[in-house]
Amino acid sequence: MAATGDEAAAMDSISREPAAVSAGLIAAASGTAAAERPDDPPETPSSAPKKPGANSDGGVETAEEAVEPAEPDINELCSDMFEKMAIFLQGELTATCEDYLLLENMNKLTSLKYMEMKDISINISRNLQDLNNKYASLQPYLDQINKIEEQVSSLEQAAYKLDAYSKKLEARFKKLEKR
Repeated sequence: MAATGDEAAAMDSISREPAAVSAGLIAAASGTAAAERPDDPPETPSSAPKKPGANSDGGVETAEEAVEPAEPDINELCSDMFEKMAIFLQGELTATCEDYLLLENMNKLTSLKYMEMKDISINISRNLQDLNNKYASLQPYLDQINKIEEQVSSLEQAAYKLDAYSKKLEARFKKLEKR
């Protein structure tokens, strides 16, 4: 479907605008700005002369190369992008530094906890050594208690035997007395 009337004029002006902008970019790249050259008239989009096509229906135009329009002020956009990128990177670095500070604090706290645990284990070891020494000093008394316990048990056995023998004797005595 061919563009006619206003649509054709709009498409033609769009296709002419990138050429004007690219000419401004070339001038900026060469070191001279458009504002520094007063003899150049400002470029305004105007309708280009239409090339007659092979058809005579009048609605068909020839195509020109379409170029995307460039941004009006590349330098301003680049500086804005660099500022925002700097803010982003600074935020990332700040977050990383804060992560490292947190990790450092956690390491310090862990080190303190391990030092406390070391002190506790040293105290436990010292107390255990004291208990072992006290047990060793009480060992002769414990041995005496064990010997006394063995003697008491043998005396108890002898008492049971004596009791049993006395009951037998009593029973014989009663038997003899009845006769």
